[in-house]
Amino acid sequence: MKKILQELAVQRWDDHRYYHHSRINQSLHFVSASSFLCSYVLLIWHPVAAALVGWLVAMTARQSGHFFFEPKGYDHVNQTTHEHKEAIKVGYNLRRKVLLYVAWALAPVPLLADPTFFGVFEAPVTTGDYVHHVALIWLALGAGGLLWRGMQLCFIRDVQTGVVWMLKILTDPFNDLKLYWKAPLALARGELIDSTLAKAVAESSPAGSRA
Repeated sequence: MKKILQELAVQRWDDHRYYHHSRINQSLHFVSASSFLCSYVLLIWHPVAAALVGWLVAMTARQSGHFFFEPKGYDHVNQTTHEHKEAIKVGYNLRRKVLLYVAWALAPVPLLADPTFFGVFEAPVTTGDYVHHVALIWLALGAGGLLWRGMQLCFIRDVQTGVVWMLKILTDPFNDLKLYWKAPLALARGELIDSTLAKAVAESSPAGSRA
């Protein structure tokens, strides 16, 4: 358990220091984390609503921060290039995220050819039925994306890395709320880049953090 917690700290630290410099990105992660926690609650009673909130609100806010607002030039804080960070990214780097979103956009397309999704669902009668089916497909895609990358990491790295990454993804909403709840306030003051990050990188880094 101690090794798992240490690896979790390393993955979280690397994710924060490499990919969360922008206060806009951090603020969107705060919105995303709040939305994901709502999805977690909804998942118990209303999985369809959970999938819609998770993909359309939480994931959109989260990934738009990375795609549109996070700096992609040379990282002077960590003394590394964007290309290097993308190469060592444990989970979904930007290229993998693009592929995931392509899969997300295309996932409902088979419903146009067969509204029952090849016998998985009953034929939709109303628009609500169609939305219900799309949401279930997206829910399965989210779970599949988590398991697929986790299993990949188990094979290309080691089992601990894969398991810890999946644990990190599932608990990220809680950690993001803790890390980024002040980001909207800093953004309101006009701070576009986290001014505290360089000091944090210089002063503290979990053992085993990747250079």
